[in-house]
Amino acid sequence: MTGRAGSDAGRAGSGAGRDNTVAATAEAPERAYLIAVDTGGDAGWSAEESLGELAALVEAAGGDVVGSAVQRRETIHPLWYLGKGKAEELKPAKGQTQFTMLVADDELSPKQQRSLEELLNVKVLDRSGIILDIFAQRARTHEGRIQVELAQLEYQLPRLTRMWTHLSRMGGGIGTRRGPGETQLETDRRVIRERIKKTRERVEEVRQRRATAARARERRLLPTMAIVGYTNAGKSTLLNALVGEEAAAVEDMVFATLDPTTRRVRLGEGQTVIVSDTVGFIHKLPHQLVEAFQATLEEVTRADVLLEVVDLADRHATEHRRTVRTVLDELGAGHKPRVVVLNKADLGDGAVGVTTRAVPGGVLGRDDQHVVRVSALTGAGIDELRATMAEVLGELWSKVDLAVPYSAGELLARVRERGSVEFEYRDEDVRVQGRVPPGTATDLEKAAADWKRAVRTRRPPD
Repeated sequence: MTGRAGSDAGRAGSGAGRDNTVAATAEAPERAYLIAVDTGGDAGWSAEESLGELAALVEAAGGDVVGSAVQRRETIHPLWYLGKGKAEELKPAKGQTQFTMLVADDELSPKQQRSLEELLNVKVLDRSGIILDIFAQRARTHEGRIQVELAQLEYQLPRLTRMWTHLSRMGGGIGTRRGPGETQLETDRRVIRERIKKTRERVEEVRQRRATAARARERRLLPTMAIVGYTNAGKSTLLNALVGEEAAAVEDMVFATLDPTTRRVRLGEGQTVIVSDTVGFIHKLPHQLVEAFQATLEEVTRADVLLEVVDLADRHATEHRRTVRTVLDELGAGHKPRVVVLNKADLGDGAVGVTTRAVPGGVLGRDDQHVVRVSALTGAGIDELRATMAEVLGELWSKVDLAVPYSAGELLARVRERGSVEFEYRDEDVRVQGRVPPGTATDLEKAAADWKRAVRTRRPPD
């Protein structure tokens, strides 16, 4: 694996497997063995299915999966993750498969990671470490890189281990109470904490820039929508279909998009909306990433409407939607109006078109009022989606019937661009009738009130 997260996480371990682990190169990638514990508590997912997704993540990070093991237990073992006996069985599995890296499907505690490293003398990572590795490889912009760096540092800090414990029994230097081993460990922790502080400051700068850009869009009175969904659901392809050109890079892999792309989209009748493509969500998404990518995910929290893309061809579509809803709730965006976009509806056994494909039970809920089937790849259903987007925006808008002066020409132009209105041009004023976004309605009402006062002051008293 070539990303920083994998190598750094390995260094953050006990170091037991560091010297003897086969180094990964372009010619010899890491040979990964996957493990999972099935406690029966992961609704909608079997351990085998979750391991299948983990295998895709490992391959996306550049590793080769050479085997896997699942153990069914009531609880996860606090020291070994698996039971002690099952963990011991990994030794002959290592001899058979020659794996160089062990990957757990759940986030490991530092103690669990260290125990497995010492037992097997290989690098040990968990799902969070693999996802961080992918993010490190895929981040292209300065913004993306510093957000990944913050997530990596917060992941690594509790995993610093006492590599120098054997030195701590030595006498400390003059004026010290601790041996050099413990001092070294504390030094490492202090360095990482300082880096976390500085990186947080850089992420905050990103957040401020995004907030400034968002305020600028609000001043232009353009409505905003954010495309959200499970990773590899087709979000970037959908944005390209809406724009009518290649606005976002598209790759058939998990987490192909880390850095958000924002474009103007025409909905018809002169309506324009700002649409942002965002990072995909995934089952067991590391909390470090949710926190680190808060600046990017603010595109979601600021949006007027969400476009939730669901891969209709994926048999885990129901579970994917559950994951997306969970993350949206964590971001405080679970209440936002949304359009459910059933993508890839042209794929699958017996599918003959986006309008005839059956929707698996459980994918849609009672609160899904706006649902559109599309094939973002072929363009089928995109016109219907545009109409639905306009309809949802219209539901959020206010009805107006106001008179404003010709001098409010800039406001009238923005109202025409953003609203669904009719103008009646009269001798002294313009009558505006129709529906506009709430913010625009407020501006119109103020302009109308100012104009009414101006007219009143020009008239002689009765």
